[in-house]
Amino acid sequence: MTERNSYVLVSQRYPPEKGGNASRIRDLAVNLADDNRVTVLAPPTCYPPGNFDRSWERAETERMDGVVVERLWSWQPRVENPGLLRRLPYYLLFALHAALWLVWHHRSTDAVVTSTPPVTTGIPGLAAALLGTPWVVDVRDLWIDNSVALGYVDADSLLVRASRWFQGLVLRTADRITVTTESLGTAITEKYGAQLGDRIRHVPNGVDTELFTPRVGRDETTGDDTDRSEPPVIVYTGNIGSAQPLEPCIRAMDELSNDAVLRLVGDGDERSRLEALTERLGLGDRVEFVGLVDRDAVPAHINDAAVGLAPIKDSAELAYAMPTKSYEYLACGVPVVVTGRGEVERFAEVSGGGRHAAVDPTAIAETLDAMLDSADRREELGAAGREHVVDHYSRGTIADELDELLTQLVSADTSDGTPQRSVVRS
Repeated sequence: MTERNSYVLVSQRYPPEKGGNASRIRDLAVNLADDNRVTVLAPPTCYPPGNFDRSWERAETERMDGVVVERLWSWQPRVENPGLLRRLPYYLLFALHAALWLVWHHRSTDAVVTSTPPVTTGIPGLAAALLGTPWVVDVRDLWIDNSVALGYVDADSLLVRASRWFQGLVLRTADRITVTTESLGTAITEKYGAQLGDRIRHVPNGVDTELFTPRVGRDETTGDDTDRSEPPVIVYTGNIGSAQPLEPCIRAMDELSNDAVLRLVGDGDERSRLEALTERLGLGDRVEFVGLVDRDAVPAHINDAAVGLAPIKDSAELAYAMPTKSYEYLACGVPVVVTGRGEVERFAEVSGGGRHAAVDPTAIAETLDAMLDSADRREELGAAGREHVVDHYSRGTIADELDELLTQLVSADTSDGTPQRSVVRS
């Protein structure tokens, strides 16, 4: 019998927390655990702020879906949209705690994967590297550049300069860099050096195509197979934050000629402001805030819908972004309307399952109306999108690719007992 490898994944968020990254790490961990021993290091549940019980336990161990989850204590912000001073202890204390855990357990760890953002997860990764453990840094977006673009921090601040230096150190030290989109890999080499190109591997976001699947009997006219008298639903699932331009989507409901309802399933820093905007515009009967739901309930909300929304701000800094919700909509056979530039616009075209709109209420309303007016067109888009996602973005297939990468690193690292970190391996 082949000896199983022992992998440790470090993530700032993990279920039962909601969100794209929590789901990505969970699905990768569960699929990796089919053939390996997998441990996830994560802080106590903390997102969205206030929707949890404060924990004072140094560490809590639980087993979820064949994965050992170590909840390592960190400070937990409790206010909506916590500022930088409240976020930093949350990030730093967890990172230091995870680094100490890896030092203590390094003899039983074959490889480490750290997920960023935040950049602070590079601290336990560097600890693993110093001990000779193969290390992969999984980059989901350029957090520093996003924070600057969204106005959270000043581009010339000491914090930003220090963060860029640290991010560069992390990327140069890691054995491999996995990125969710190819354009993100290009952005990394442009900002941190062309020499990193040989270390970069494309491991995209994806979707559990068995959980997210079209519901039998789903009404393609309204998206609801229980009551065809109800107005059609436009669904948005996920984080309600600054990078998602939901305000123009809400304003678009006032210009929509169709009587559809926009249903927002999720939570985030912008929810209170957008609820107040909806009330001020008198759109309470057109826009619904559902709040957080269990992950297993998300496919039902998508299948209740005629169209899915995946808006991203239109900026050069976010041109590499690819929201997980786009895969989930198409996996359910629901066509998607996207905003933004770069990867998300390309995906809508290449998948055959979506349409792109400018970040403007009128443009969004016109695109939604065109979809809502033709059930046949929606069915055609949804079928093409489902086929594309199953073929290219199944989480099981993606986890297998990551497993192969980790296995190669472990084999190279143990072949002569000498760490190979400074060597770029193919």
